[in-house]
Amino acid sequence: MKTVLTLNFLLLSISFLFAQDKSGIPADARAAAQSVRPEAIRAHMRFLADDAMEGRRPGTRGYRLAANYVIAQFEALGLQPAGEDQTYLQKVPLRQWQVREEGSSLTLIGKNGKEQPLVFGKNYTLSPVYGDEKSEITAPVVFVGFGVTAPDLNYDDYKNVDVKGKIVAYFNGAPAAFPSNQRAYHSSAKLENAAAHGAVGVISFSLPTDVRNRMEASSARARAGTYRWLGKDGNPQRVFPELKGVAALGDSTARTVFAASGRSLADIIAAANRSIPQAFPLNLSVRMKTETRSGGDIAGYNVVGVLPGTDPVLKNEYVVYVSHLDHLGVARPIKGDSIFNGAHDNASGVGINLEAARMFASLPTKPKRSILFVAVTAEEMGLLGSDYFASNPTVPKDKIIANLCLDMPFFFHPLVDIVPYGSEHSSLAKEVNTVANYLGVKVAKDPMPEQVVFMRSDHFSFVRQGIPAIYIKSGTETGNPQLDGLKLNLDWRATIYHSPEDEIDQPFDFGAAAKHAQLQFLIGYLAAQNPQRPTWNKGDFFGTKFGPKPAGSSSTESGR
Repeated sequence: MKTVLTLNFLLLSISFLFAQDKSGIPADARAAAQSVRPEAIRAHMRFLADDAMEGRRPGTRGYRLAANYVIAQFEALGLQPAGEDQTYLQKVPLRQWQVREEGSSLTLIGKNGKEQPLVFGKNYTLSPVYGDEKSEITAPVVFVGFGVTAPDLNYDDYKNVDVKGKIVAYFNGAPAAFPSNQRAYHSSAKLENAAAHGAVGVISFSLPTDVRNRMEASSARARAGTYRWLGKDGNPQRVFPELKGVAALGDSTARTVFAASGRSLADIIAAANRSIPQAFPLNLSVRMKTETRSGGDIAGYNVVGVLPGTDPVLKNEYVVYVSHLDHLGVARPIKGDSIFNGAHDNASGVGINLEAARMFASLPTKPKRSILFVAVTAEEMGLLGSDYFASNPTVPKDKIIANLCLDMPFFFHPLVDIVPYGSEHSSLAKEVNTVANYLGVKVAKDPMPEQVVFMRSDHFSFVRQGIPAIYIKSGTETGNPQLDGLKLNLDWRATIYHSPEDEIDQPFDFGAAAKHAQLQFLIGYLAAQNPQRPTWNKGDFFGTKFGPKPAGSSSTESGR
């Protein structure tokens, strides 16, 4: 009997080990993941979203306090400084530009020479012309659909039209028929495309269904000014000096512009909604005068810490975790509150990545590759901190093998499914699927392609540098048939996003937040342990555009 019991125990033990091992995740990593602490995520968020942080706007006392908090957490976990000069900080030089309304104007000029001046903030807004204090152009206007050139998708709004020396006008967004992430990319690459086709100016306007770019919101953003990071030569980066005027028109003004073309605006909108390329002259000219002034410089800071790897060779390669530390600061009061605390956006991402860092630090044997944690600045100003880091990393750029980003993962309900933006483009899909299966969450497709999420957070700064990246958001399933996750998300965006109401007292599900931390930790762990670095999928759009080029070929990225 004793022999039988011993044999049965051994068989059960072997079965148990086999059941655990088939997950594809080593026991030490599983144990670290199971140690996740929801209460720690809540505590990080509570501190970072406190009024004392003053909304964490770059260049403020509140941001520096938040950065010091992250540094203290890195030190406590044993992460080594990986910023500049053996510190945890990387300085990010930022400069603001604003349009001076008093010296700027936009005038429509008909074919008969009749002029129609427009009103700033009511009919139009202007973007700064970087490096040119006073800029003026007068040129005929050509409508170019969405202003998109996508040969891989057999789509080109510029086909058979010459826009050299002209102003192009286009709808915001990109064709709905495009795959979600390519739609997001082409929505954001239009200024570069216009400049590449020889245009000297740009006018944009929204489709009736695009509520994100209404004139009320556009005018507020325009008056606030824009920021760019400065290169070593002191010049702003990712700007297009070929464009001497960039304007956005309100809906009613856009209708006036199309009236002169002799075409039905309803037909033009219908063609755009059917993803049909279109281009034709609008039979009018526009005179744009833009006075641009510098609003001053800000010293932004990224916070960078590293957990060194253990493999003699692979320790020189890095898996990079990134989450933005900044938010909107203090602004005009809304319902009596002027502090934009940013609990979900993005104290949540920083808190979850700090908990992932703790799980890495708890491993008895650290990963083969080094793990770099970066809390970046100026995301709200246009992904500037992450773009600066990805362009000027504090470790060799060619040794960064993968990026995991976390920004507003949305945990207001149990985590049933996830949308891993970017995983479909590279071999990182294997790690994502392995971990999702282990944790019992489904992998879903983008439920909101019109929101162009793939371009709107810091992972894209790494994609632009040819580094495979993923950005995980909660899906729309809630586990409750009475609770519509998509509606919950959209309602939150419409009422609380970028407002002082984004505070710690919201009905967060910290169990879901903990599962996000487990996802972050385990996906990065598997990538760090894999003998092969992640690769772009063969023929992938982003891999082809930004990834390593064969010897003798040139990059398609402008580098500006």
